[in-house]
Amino acid sequence: MIAPRRIAAVVHKEFQHLRHDRATAGMVVGLPLMMTILFGFAINQDVRHLRAAYADLADTQRSRALVADAAATQVVDIVRHVASAAELEHMLVTGEVSVGILVPRDFERRVQGGDRPPAQLLANGSDPVVLGAMRGIELLPLGRPGTETQGRRTFETRVYFNPERRTALFIVPALMGVILTLTLVLFTSVAIVREREQGNLELLITTPIQTPELMVGKLIPYMLIGFVQITIILSLGVLLFDLPVRGSLGHLYTGAAVYIFTVLSLGLLFSTIAQTQFQAFQMAFMTFLPQILLSGFMFPFEGMPGWARVIGEIIPLTHFLRIARGIVLRGAGLLDIWPDIWPLLLFGSAALLISITRFRKTLD
Repeated sequence: MIAPRRIAAVVHKEFQHLRHDRATAGMVVGLPLMMTILFGFAINQDVRHLRAAYADLADTQRSRALVADAAATQVVDIVRHVASAAELEHMLVTGEVSVGILVPRDFERRVQGGDRPPAQLLANGSDPVVLGAMRGIELLPLGRPGTETQGRRTFETRVYFNPERRTALFIVPALMGVILTLTLVLFTSVAIVREREQGNLELLITTPIQTPELMVGKLIPYMLIGFVQITIILSLGVLLFDLPVRGSLGHLYTGAAVYIFTVLSLGLLFSTIAQTQFQAFQMAFMTFLPQILLSGFMFPFEGMPGWARVIGEIIPLTHFLRIARGIVLRGAGLLDIWPDIWPLLLFGSAALLISITRFRKTLD
């Protein structure tokens, strides 16, 4: 027969356990707080302030007014004036800008003729949010009410790197980073904790293995696993979705190696902090959600407020998404992706150094 007193004793015991388990208590309170704040303030589907450059080859009063009107929409922020369409295309390839505004030399003739849009938008098709934002300025009025140009389409959009606008081309390169983050952080976050729980640290105490040697030894097998995962995802993307790999595979695997090192170092850091494997899983999960939300994988990075973009720049996944999409879709080189390589190296090195400092070959 079920005894309420025994049930009450178990309930009391569980509450006592939760009271002393700070990690679980943090999840109970911290997770809803974090998710509510992130979704409520940081997530914004209305994209603004895309970096843009323009080439005004006509240089007339009306063409200059058109560029000013495009900037006034706040969909784009004009960061540079260039002299040719080739320079705009180069800036798109390197990722320096997401949008190029091209006003051709025959702009005024096109305005008078009315047979085609008089100007062009060059859009980075490797970023899905850019294509959606272009609708905000494609129909920008060219003339004032009552004029012959009022109501006509002002811009035609040329989509670079993904002219068919296929969603799979956006998703597959990004999945490399998401899957590596999910699996490798979880694997390594339990590495040291598992040694402690299984009693293997007692054996390590009697060996001459140094802390840096132990940490590096923990990283290498999982780095190989990361390369296997990258190869599987990339192969499936090419075979099933016709993913074009426009850049060098060597450059892609170099960027992947840096990212794998970074996420593994982060997992090791969690492993030195957590006391149990369950706590290690909690820490990994707590960091996985912000990376998904603030990296630009699910929601437009440019639509976030400034403080959220600052946090996003600290997140490793943000940088790897740019690396993967840049190399695979835009054909970017190592120099082009270096601005996203060095933050990963810095983050991973700092996490590994802290892990080595925190770890002690003791049972405590």
